[in-house]
Amino acid sequence: MDSSANSLINPDARMGLAGAQPGAAAAGAGQPGGNADLGGLGGGLGGNFGQRLSGLAQMRGNPRAPLIFAVALLVAIVAGLFLWSRAPDYKVLYSNLSDRDGGAIITALQQANIPYKFSESGGAILVPAEQVHEMRLRLASQGLPKSGSVGFELMDNQKFGISQFAEQINYQRALEGELERTIESVSSVKSARVHLAIPKPSVFVRDKEAPSASVLVNLYPGRALDEGQVLAITHMVSSAVPEMPVKGVTILDQDGNLLTQPSVAGGLDASQLKYRQQIERSTQQRIDAILAPLFGAGNAHSQVSADIDFSRTEQTSENYGPNGNPQQAAIRSQQSSTATEMSQGGASGVPGALSNQPPQPASAPINAPNGASGGVTTTPVSDRKDMTTNYELDKTVRHLEQPMGGIKRLSVAVVVNYLRVVDGKGHATMQPVTADKLAQVNQLVKDAMGFDAQRGDSVNVVNSPFTADLDPNADLPWWRTHDMLALYKQIATYLGIGAVALFLYFVMVKPALRRAFPPPEPVAAAALPSPDEPILLDGIPSAERANGTVEIDSGDSELLALENAKHKYERNLEFARSIARQDPKIVATVVKNWVTDER
Repeated sequence: MDSSANSLINPDARMGLAGAQPGAAAAGAGQPGGNADLGGLGGGLGGNFGQRLSGLAQMRGNPRAPLIFAVALLVAIVAGLFLWSRAPDYKVLYSNLSDRDGGAIITALQQANIPYKFSESGGAILVPAEQVHEMRLRLASQGLPKSGSVGFELMDNQKFGISQFAEQINYQRALEGELERTIESVSSVKSARVHLAIPKPSVFVRDKEAPSASVLVNLYPGRALDEGQVLAITHMVSSAVPEMPVKGVTILDQDGNLLTQPSVAGGLDASQLKYRQQIERSTQQRIDAILAPLFGAGNAHSQVSADIDFSRTEQTSENYGPNGNPQQAAIRSQQSSTATEMSQGGASGVPGALSNQPPQPASAPINAPNGASGGVTTTPVSDRKDMTTNYELDKTVRHLEQPMGGIKRLSVAVVVNYLRVVDGKGHATMQPVTADKLAQVNQLVKDAMGFDAQRGDSVNVVNSPFTADLDPNADLPWWRTHDMLALYKQIATYLGIGAVALFLYFVMVKPALRRAFPPPEPVAAAALPSPDEPILLDGIPSAERANGTVEIDSGDSELLALENAKHKYERNLEFARSIARQDPKIVATVVKNWVTDER
């Protein structure tokens, strides 16, 4: 197959496939016999093939270069993934260490031959994940890290004979450490410091002081504590220390900002103001929700002002009422006493001869009356009766404890927009609301807010046109509105850009592409000359000129040689192209043989 391919292609065509230039062909023609022998010219040009092409051109011309590059890239990616999978997974060993503890831990890791690295921020030491727990235990046996908060484990190793003051200090340190650990459990808190001021207990009530606490929180970058979290930390610290009020806890962040809100003017704190705003907002939402179906969204606005009683009241009263009907009154006790004095009719006076007389004969009947005996007559002198009755008192004992946060008064102001009325021709006008409907609105607002006349509530409903709703384009059709006009402008802009792009493409780009890349012209096989056909130079066959039948001036010999080489190059190049189009396999085999011979 190689011999047949070489026989089909003229050696001069080999010169055209190698990319020889006309100037090189002319140089080959200048050698002895170059004007007559085309094979010698092609061989001379083919010998310079390796010198004409650089290494980059050979790589571009090689069809295997993209495949080789893709395989190399795939091998590199696989190798990188394999090395990445073999790399150890590092996890945090310790973070937020002081410089002294960090240096001691690094020294211990180097002595144990444990690989380590620092985090991107430099605030943590990372070791392989499978060695984290082992290294923590080994470092803990060495007493590392030494700094940090301590909890109630400080009370485990109490010395015998320790003073009460030292024991109290250790207890306070342990309590502060436990509070620090608890606060650091919050997701936004990086670290915390707690300082407790616990006064010495006293038996005197006047000298008794409440404890207080100061908390400094170091937050993560970009994090912040909301009001609920600050309030939670405040109550947590207050509940951990006996007899500590909530107001005795102060919380600051790392920038020195006070997070616990102090009392504002009037003695109200932030939570009380928030409660007041919540009452006003909820009442306003109820009013807007009931008026929206009547007038439409945005056609009725309301404002609520609430007067809240935040005072805490405790009252104890004891009332005594008069007894209305004594017969219905309850008798507690009743006591009565009777006293009677009697007088005697016998001898009386100064004892002596006159009074010592013998008794007179009895003149009374046998049955003497009561009180008479022995012939002596007695008569009552005085009779007294006493009676004491104790009734139960009408007593009322009342203890009242009024909770804080009660509503003292509500004031509501409502503004209703004019109604939009469209006539039969489609024109819209704004008309005021009738008095009956305003009265209905007033009653609806009272019901929605929970109106209480005894409490002093007030409601004011006003009907007025809203200036924001006076749209001059309200009567325009939909295709002439402002939004539609803006859409038209946007569509026109895009259409103009597309038209300009099409104009530039068809007027400038497409003709330039045609001129730069003209379509190949079909070459008829009959129009191609035979490889053995002599080449005409100025109408004279080259064979005749080589045989010497035609005389040529010596001055024109060089010019004729150049013209002859040029025509030969063009003919050979065209002939090689036609062969390549007819049978590409043969041409590829010939080029392969050339490359093999040059090696």
